[in-house]
Amino acid sequence: MLDDFVGIRPSLHAPLQGLDTLEQHLHAERLGYVVVRVNGRSMKTIIEPFKIKMVEPIKLTTRAERENILKKAHFNPFQIPAEDVVIDLLTDSGTSAMSSEQWASMLRGDESYAGGRSWYRFEKVLHDLLGMQHILPTHQGRASERLLFELVGGPGKVIPSNNHFDTTRANIEHSGAQAVDLVIDEGTQPRSRHPFKGNLDPHKLEALISQVGAERIPVCMVTVTNNSGGGQPVSLANLREIRAICSRHHIPVFLDACRFAENAYLIKQREPGQGRRSAREIAREMFDLADGTTISAKKDGLVNIGGVLAMRDDALAERANNLLILTEGFVTYGGLAGRDLEAMAQGFTEVLDEDYLHYRLRSVEYLGEHLLAAGIQIVEPPGGHAIYIDAAAFCSHIPAARFPGQALVCALYRFAGIRAVEIGSVMFAHTNPDTGETVFPPMELVRLAIPRRVYTQSHIDYVVEATIEVFQDRRQIRGLRIVEAPKVLRHFSAKFEEV
Repeated sequence: MLDDFVGIRPSLHAPLQGLDTLEQHLHAERLGYVVVRVNGRSMKTIIEPFKIKMVEPIKLTTRAERENILKKAHFNPFQIPAEDVVIDLLTDSGTSAMSSEQWASMLRGDESYAGGRSWYRFEKVLHDLLGMQHILPTHQGRASERLLFELVGGPGKVIPSNNHFDTTRANIEHSGAQAVDLVIDEGTQPRSRHPFKGNLDPHKLEALISQVGAERIPVCMVTVTNNSGGGQPVSLANLREIRAICSRHHIPVFLDACRFAENAYLIKQREPGQGRRSAREIAREMFDLADGTTISAKKDGLVNIGGVLAMRDDALAERANNLLILTEGFVTYGGLAGRDLEAMAQGFTEVLDEDYLHYRLRSVEYLGEHLLAAGIQIVEPPGGHAIYIDAAAFCSHIPAARFPGQALVCALYRFAGIRAVEIGSVMFAHTNPDTGETVFPPMELVRLAIPRRVYTQSHIDYVVEATIEVFQDRRQIRGLRIVEAPKVLRHFSAKFEEV
């Protein structure tokens, strides 16, 4: 019996009585209720499951100062000095606050070139988590991607995924291969409430295999959570189905698992039959369904630098080891200091704490709910690490060719010093080689990525208030044109001017 449980709907804080059995309790959670028990009483406030013992001051700028800063940065938030940002939601990559245990473990770092004890601790933690025998440390996720696609990519190859993120796509295309996105249709519809909008469409995958031939597909990637698609999770059922298809065609499955813990906890919350399992158990099944993985530890590894490339295939691992030594460092440090390996080992342990994950996902959901309540369309339902504003709807007066997402990013900084990132036409539009026409992505988004363990609820409330103010005056937002940009990954360094 669970007489002392009361359900709380997160958006309304409305009590739900009568949770008398464990099954009812789990069903309530699957419906979106947060069920809390504290000494027999319900608590409506979900607190940060940590204490703050060191602070960094925030420089508060004026609107006039930000106007000048924005112009000097050529309307590109990547070019704004960090000290001139009030709330930095540009990325959740490498921006986490490390724990006291992580800092303590760094002091124990063994800086031996080969076979240091920090390497063996890191290897054991990752082996236990992933269940893969070959663990290669790298300095960050894109290094893992470069190693993998230099080995399996190349001209004529086709690499499908639900959605490739920017550096993944760039590394694939740099090898000469073609990156193909096969997310389910609901994954391109911001208003759809499908619980697993990150899923890779199995029918689209089968069609691609029939079209190009399995021999041209060296790996199938699945991004968990699906960053380009709004931070949406991938279900275990979908991973099993993709695994079965790829096994029939002898195609290895690799996970882009930067946010594996958040994906696992969303599975626990949303997928029928998974509510009783721990996030660690779910994460392990996710990895058991894969032949390898690339991980940026700067996300769910809770560190400021580091990455992982892991795999089961002995021959591929030998080639990867040789390439790692050539370009990154010896296989027991991979271009990192021993203290970085220690911080990663501790971070990969801490991230699966379910009190942390519950707080983390609820914080993101809180932001999304308040924006929706104000009439601001986001990618629904809120995902794991960020809220994605539908910039096409927000700036409906700005055509795609004038980059409404980038315009909104600039408006948020100009008004409140909030730095966000565009995930839309600047990042993903491309030219059709046959027609010469510009092909725009299916969604025009602005991502508000929440760093882990960095901001409090009052910071998030500030973001809510500022975004609503910008929304109410949105007709004043002006479009942009590109005046200078590189051919690859242009969003990092492109220069713009207002139209």
